[in-house]
Amino acid sequence: MNEFNDYGRRIEEQIRPSTYPLAVKMLEKGEPVPEGAQMPVRDFGACISTCQCFSLSRRFGATVAQLFGDMWCPEPVIGFGFAEPPEQFLSGRTRYPDGVASPEAGANWARKFPKLPTGKYVGIVSAPLRTANFKPDVAVIYCNSAQLLRLLLGIAYEDGRDVPSVLGGHSACVYAVAPTLLRNECWVSVPCRGDRGYAGAQDDEMIFSVPKSKIGRLAEGLEQKGTSNMPTRFSMATEYKLSASYAEAARQMGMKMPDSSEIKGYSEKERRLSLQYR
Repeated sequence: MNEFNDYGRRIEEQIRPSTYPLAVKMLEKGEPVPEGAQMPVRDFGACISTCQCFSLSRRFGATVAQLFGDMWCPEPVIGFGFAEPPEQFLSGRTRYPDGVASPEAGANWARKFPKLPTGKYVGIVSAPLRTANFKPDVAVIYCNSAQLLRLLLGIAYEDGRDVPSVLGGHSACVYAVAPTLLRNECWVSVPCRGDRGYAGAQDDEMIFSVPKSKIGRLAEGLEQKGTSNMPTRFSMATEYKLSASYAEAARQMGMKMPDSSEIKGYSEKERRLSLQYR
């Protein structure tokens, strides 16, 4: 077990995901494929897409490595820098006419497409974070909105900073990996049509990505009191009890803040339950 396996276990305990959080590593030229990794052409007899590799890892616990010859979808080949983007891509014609109104619109997207340096990496490998026999470059976590809330609160616990993201409807595998590596920042992305149609991503899933340097910080932040809990509890009571710090901020702005014993909409029993489960 390495330290990242323990982080994976702790993250799972806190957010209760339906699939394993992933360890994802980019392989540089000459770097060995991790021991025990399956390779699509060699072991399955066919090329597959990166989202399908991620699905095998997060649903079935497999370690899967892809080199250029294992790839099926062209967008991760471009995004991971395995080849130079062709004119068909740069001109926007991979998006036109099926996805955008004009080649120019497709080119607008292509110009902003996140790309790792061409030639730096030759492969990508994924495995469950809690069992991976390698140290990841990125942790990729498929989650629902409640789990995403916890992840956002957990990563912000140390410095209070929100997570910047650019959301798009294409190339989920690239958006889940490349921006995080390029910026060394956490990132939120959306499963694309390929991820849904060919790899089983569900309608309630989002993707949260964490760079290697912040995975431990995320695990620690999730374990702190005040970063919410699972499952989510709620009450429709009006004028509900605010935390002391929120109430003080409200008072400083001149908002009416009654004593907690005078809060409307709460019976004594509801007040006790609210305080118990905060």
